[in-house]
Amino acid sequence: MTSPASTDPVPPQLSAGPRLAQGPAADEGLARRLRALACTAPLHDLDTRKANLAGEYSVYAMAEVALAAIDLVTLNMDFDTGADHEQIVARLLPRVAAQAPHRPATEHERVARWVLENLINVGSVDRGFRAVYGTFGADGVYIRRDYDFKLIEEVPGQGGSVYLRTTDEAVNVLVGALDTDVTSAQIAAEVKLEVLISRGRLADAQLAAEQARYRTVQYAETLRRTLEATRRNVRAVDWLNAVPDMIAEALDHVADRYRHENAILNNIRKSRDEAETGADPKTAEHKRRAAELVDIVKDCIRRHTQLQSRLLEAGPLFRAEQDRQAFAEPTTRTGLDLYGQLVAPLLPLPFDRASRVTDAFFARGTGLRTPASVRVGDLVDLLLTPPVEREHLGAEMPEPDLIATPDDSRFSEEQLASAMELLDLEHDAPRRLSGLLAEARRRDPDLPYLVALLAIHAASPPVGTAYRQGEERLLFAVDDGTPLDDPEFGGADLILGTALLDAAGMTADRTEAA
Repeated sequence: MTSPASTDPVPPQLSAGPRLAQGPAADEGLARRLRALACTAPLHDLDTRKANLAGEYSVYAMAEVALAAIDLVTLNMDFDTGADHEQIVARLLPRVAAQAPHRPATEHERVARWVLENLINVGSVDRGFRAVYGTFGADGVYIRRDYDFKLIEEVPGQGGSVYLRTTDEAVNVLVGALDTDVTSAQIAAEVKLEVLISRGRLADAQLAAEQARYRTVQYAETLRRTLEATRRNVRAVDWLNAVPDMIAEALDHVADRYRHENAILNNIRKSRDEAETGADPKTAEHKRRAAELVDIVKDCIRRHTQLQSRLLEAGPLFRAEQDRQAFAEPTTRTGLDLYGQLVAPLLPLPFDRASRVTDAFFARGTGLRTPASVRVGDLVDLLLTPPVEREHLGAEMPEPDLIATPDDSRFSEEQLASAMELLDLEHDAPRRLSGLLAEARRRDPDLPYLVALLAIHAASPPVGTAYRQGEERLLFAVDDGTPLDDPEFGGADLILGTALLDAAGMTADRTEAA
């Protein structure tokens, strides 16, 4: 027996056919995860490329060393300065040596430097990484997007020194999130820390405390970038709404963190002091974890104190920068007319005379060149490192689709020639605009608009530019107070004429410039 066919409609989720992409919120969540995955790609790439190093380096876990390097730079950078390059290499050496204790110390140092330089991405032009991911648009079309990011960047310091600073993406690699709201993440991390300490789980509490410290560093980075942007251009930062709200929110955040961290610190000390003394390994480990937690929370309190002082200085800094940038003296140097002052005088000259002028101009006009190496150590490494053959020179440039621009000019070439013929007054006496408009209207109904436009431009002729560019005559217009009597136009009935420029003076100036 066969069962009767069901008459129920097929649910939409079981029907045949392609399913459309979910809503923008779901797609944004996927994009965030794809960007988070992209931030970890340079760390995995280290273990893939270590086989290209001259020697046997398979014993080293490069991604582990990279995470340690990001951790060290994050914890050693301050609000105004960053971490020292050589200091980070020296602190990485024990971890690298622990992975291969029988290898020489020179190899350990080479591994540490190689990992750190790859995190900075020294070999690229902008020292950044790029990942490509796809999202769906509002119409369901798949779109490929580029995601540019950095992990560790070099920033200039005082006295010509160079410091290392980790970016938000690097901190997010440590914490395991991307584009997380700093305030909510900080509160969640410290509540989690307080709960773990109250339950005696100090090992998990240490991890939560380190995550809370990373978020504190990230919050300070946000303020530092805002102040740097203000020093460059005060108009580029919204000091009317966005920054004051951020400062007020950050001050409330710091006050709450003080209360939480002091309570956490007292709880940790109590847990440490109440641990029984003895030879029990668990008790000793408990006291060691508690002591480490005390140091981490003290460091959090120190960073919050520094952040609070910077927040209080933000308002006076804005007002000082506003005064400095608003009342700065404008530059008195005039611009350079390359055609009138350089090209036009040199074109009639012979090559041997013109080349002396161009050589002198380009020697002083190209600006300073930054040397390829700024430190002796970098210069020695650059000279002793053998050249590496590059297999990947970047993505192939797509062929542009050139589309002819439509000619949407209102006036044709014939109309322009007719208008210039009317305004050619070199051998005639000056004429009124009203007469020119009437004659133009007899030729073409649209021609008076072009004649009026050229007459308005002639009311303030660029005499200096025409003089430098070698023009021999120039159209000018003068208003003597007579109103214009015309059915289509109003205003002044200008007097138009042609002025002859001093050709002999132009020739003398060109000779002197050459």
